[in-house]
Amino acid sequence: MKIFAHVSWLFATLIIATSLTFMIVTFYLLPRPYSRKIAAWLIRIGTFFSVTVEGKEDPKAQMFLVNHQSDLDIVVMETITSRDITWVAKKELFDMPFFGLALKLPQDIAVERESKTSLIKLLKDAKRILKTNRVITMFPEGTRSTKGTMLPFKSGAKIIADSNNLRVQPVVLMQTAKYYNTKEFYYRPGRVKAIFLESFVADKSDENWLSDLRVKMQKVYDDELANNPRHR
Repeated sequence: MKIFAHVSWLFATLIIATSLTFMIVTFYLLPRPYSRKIAAWLIRIGTFFSVTVEGKEDPKAQMFLVNHQSDLDIVVMETITSRDITWVAKKELFDMPFFGLALKLPQDIAVERESKTSLIKLLKDAKRILKTNRVITMFPEGTRSTKGTMLPFKSGAKIIADSNNLRVQPVVLMQTAKYYNTKEFYYRPGRVKAIFLESFVADKSDENWLSDLRVKMQKVYDDELANNPRHR
């Protein structure tokens, strides 16, 4: 069974690499964000996973905050919204051969965690993106959590949202690491569930709204897990 999962992982990874190649080659040939959207759909269809959506996307949302378990999370978000997404990711990913180009071409936002000037650049880049009506999308945990418990949310999301008075919409993704896990070289087709929560306008006077949001998102995740055996 493990051998089959490893072979499936290799197949899925080849599909992902091929789709990213398509995106890079066609980026300047197609109106944005079509090259990225088509690439995401090629991955979703080619790897035989589907997505069930609960709740409604707010068309006025300026920021999506999403829990992070798997590389599939990006594909899920790109295929459940038609909006032009701007991903915020650590600078090391932008420096990677090939994959980094898939982030640089759409002018996503790179974050240098150890840089003293990183915060200034982050705010400057966010203002640039907001003028283009793209949706800033972040994994506030900062890295993948595969055990079902969300990691503490980092302050970057709150700083951007508070500084620009953004309308934020949280999105809870269920068990994506169960289907695609790069650390364990594991993949199997399945049905992922994405839950849009109610949007809200960031209130910088509330120092705890980000940590409170983590508690709320975790509760939604836990309740869904408890009430839907399919996710286990």
